[in-house]
Amino acid sequence: MLQKISQNKKVTKPVIYGIASTSLTDEEKYFFTKNGALGFILFARNIEDKAQLKKLTDSLREIMDGEILVLVDQEGGRVARMKEPHWKKYPTGQYFADLYATNPKEAREALFKNFQEIGRDLNEVGINVDCAPVLDILTEKTHQVIGDRAYGNNAEQVADLGRKVCEGLLSQNVFPVIKHIPGHGRGTSDSHLELPVVNASIEELRSTDFVTFQKLRDQKFAMTAHILYSAIDKINCATTSPTAIKLIREEIGFQNILMSDDVSMKALKGSFTEKSKAILAAGCDLVLHCNGKMEEMEEINSVLPNLNEKFWNRFLT
Repeated sequence: MLQKISQNKKVTKPVIYGIASTSLTDEEKYFFTKNGALGFILFARNIEDKAQLKKLTDSLREIMDGEILVLVDQEGGRVARMKEPHWKKYPTGQYFADLYATNPKEAREALFKNFQEIGRDLNEVGINVDCAPVLDILTEKTHQVIGDRAYGNNAEQVADLGRKVCEGLLSQNVFPVIKHIPGHGRGTSDSHLELPVVNASIEELRSTDFVTFQKLRDQKFAMTAHILYSAIDKINCATTSPTAIKLIREEIGFQNILMSDDVSMKALKGSFTEKSKAILAAGCDLVLHCNGKMEEMEEINSVLPNLNEKFWNRFLT
């Protein structure tokens, strides 16, 4: 699948876009056809039922003349874009964390099967990337934006269960996205609304938050945290910090495709051109833009370079 994407001549820009509704408008068709993107991310606003969703993903591939990435957040619990009655309601991360406390083997097996089934759901409607697992570690002060999405309060357990999420999805040829690197668990506010600041020492971060991502650094895709870690960079959040991205690449060892969290979130300041340039300049591979607003996409597109050989080598390795 990745090879097919790399050969698609319309896949030219380092960006994942959202779309406005349940079908493409003429304006969207023109914009995406003219400007290119590596892929698209879907939300509840884009989804009615299986037939509609498959028609939508087919139309995205049609206007892009071939294979692309099609993403969704289908974690289970409250973060599930594909909902009842057309799809099964899947458990939260906390459910498997609680099960792990009494029976780790059963929890691992159940979680693998859970995401194998989610992978089948995604395959059926033309989605090939799931923005899961959450590898953030719960603390006493973790904001509810993570909350029951997490797989526990210690690195070994979270990494163990996170691995099963990845294996379940990959068994169905769906790529996981590990998130939110280098760790959102210490965040005490919602990065959708404001910039969380974490003042833990680098030693604390190394012994906890970083560990889960180090253990799953072999995965193809990761998503950054819009969090300022004062021990890493006192000015910039991880997504726009060259120092933080260097740490992700070198110390954590994640060498594959690194996408930003949503560029529309309030944690990031500045215009969309400024934010997009900062994300790429820091060392992220992809800008993620989720809300489908055309004027914002036009701003972002105005500063995007073409995907280069370095990107494709990383993408295909």
